[in-house]
Amino acid sequence: METEKKKKRSVVKREKIEAVKQAAQSGPATAHLNDSPSSPRKMRLIADLIRGERVSKALNILKYDAKHPSAKMEKLLLSAINNWESKNSDVKLEEADLFVKEVHVGGGRILKRLRPAPQGRAHRVRKRSNHVTLVVDRMPAKVEKQAVKETKE
Repeated sequence: METEKKKKRSVVKREKIEAVKQAAQSGPATAHLNDSPSSPRKMRLIADLIRGERVSKALNILKYDAKHPSAKMEKLLLSAINNWESKNSDVKLEEADLFVKEVHVGGGRILKRLRPAPQGRAHRVRKRSNHVTLVVDRMPAKVEKQAVKETKE
């Protein structure tokens, strides 16, 4: 009758944290942009253009887009690619086949300013900003599609 020694709660907690860190070492990479000085609506228009696209195509879209938030989004995408490279140093970027997995644009801080109006009044001007989170990951393997084709034959 061997009895297992019960682990301390702190040891279990430390092991759980280590497991989460190990899982975060590989997989998708994220990049954050906080308080970008453009309205969330304008940034969402650009985010919708690149969501789900391959990284190379997304970079081309952002480079030649005329809207001014596209430059900030391009820089953020390059940052996410570099984050992915640092996580997965053993895989080459050309072979990885990366794509933009998620793009979230949320409202940020609003700066409230006053603009002179007729007859001594003032109108409030709300200068909006946004927070952007971009996630880059590898394309899923095409093995599943080939297995489906073989079963149909």
